[in-house]
Amino acid sequence: MNLTPRHLQSLYLLLLAAGLIWVLGLLASVLTPFMLAALLAYALNPLVEWLARKHWPRALATATVLFILLLALFLLGVTLVPIVRQELALTAERLPQLAEWFNLTLAPRLEQWFGWQVHWDSATIKTLIAEHWDNNREDIVTTLFSYVRGGGGKLLTLVGLLFLVPLVLFYLLLDWPQLMQRCERSIPRRWHGKTTAIAGEINVLLAQYLRGQALVMLVLALYYAAALKLAGISIGIPVGLLTGLLIVIPYLGYALGLTLALLAAVLEPGGSTTVILVAVIYGLGQVVESFFLTPRLVGKRIGLSPVAVLFALLAFGQLFGFFGVLLALPASAALLVGLRHVRVAYLASDFYRK
Repeated sequence: MNLTPRHLQSLYLLLLAAGLIWVLGLLASVLTPFMLAALLAYALNPLVEWLARKHWPRALATATVLFILLLALFLLGVTLVPIVRQELALTAERLPQLAEWFNLTLAPRLEQWFGWQVHWDSATIKTLIAEHWDNNREDIVTTLFSYVRGGGGKLLTLVGLLFLVPLVLFYLLLDWPQLMQRCERSIPRRWHGKTTAIAGEINVLLAQYLRGQALVMLVLALYYAAALKLAGISIGIPVGLLTGLLIVIPYLGYALGLTLALLAAVLEPGGSTTVILVAVIYGLGQVVESFFLTPRLVGKRIGLSPVAVLFALLAFGQLFGFFGVLLALPASAALLVGLRHVRVAYLASDFYRK
């Protein structure tokens, strides 16, 4: 088999791509904060450019945008922590009543439908709460501290990432124009036109994705906050807003928001009626998002089927963990643009035609 120089060049490129993917897999944990910072820099650069056109020094514009981002994340955390604390306190307070409700309402149906005999003892639950929560809070704190010191290495790594990502993001935003110019100058001249055209398509696609996703998050945050408050959930507004913001994490964000809302509904005096209302609210929200908002504002622009979306989430999550889930859809959309051009080149090649 005789290989032409063009065939050898293609083979070298394939081997280089395979080696690059292998190295990325090995360095996934190291590259994750840099990839997340790069994605945030890409998304926030237009805002920095807008401030720069208003005659702001780029360093000041970068610092301002980064401060706004960190402030938003801080406010989100300040909102989330009290919700979790309140949910835990209400759970400990109302667990005996919930046990009685379970024994009177759900347990008979479980036995009738499935033959399961389940019974929660309210007295035992009260005793466990008194022993392991009210009287042993210091032991709980000591146990958590021991975990962080001895087996909580991953937690400390996460804290390190929280400091590393903003630092990398600042320098990427500060030097973004120079970085893009260097990347463009590094492209071989004979590939320059094609490469810049593909990069332009990816840029347009990602910009549309980000704008569409932001609109979806805003609409759903307002919907869930208003609906949960009208349903009688005391913490409906923060839970609803949080659900809308977490939609950026496909499937996982919706599941987390639904879990918080259901837990809050169970702890409300309304009981099963409130739970049913929450289920209807989130079911309707999922239908509106899946069949109206996302297809119109995001879906057609990305060009990924639901199966492809699920595969991308699993694959990127396996490679890069939690941050991989965040990177999955925009990275897959960019990869899809490249694959389309590869397919066009393949169909036009002599290898396919002959």
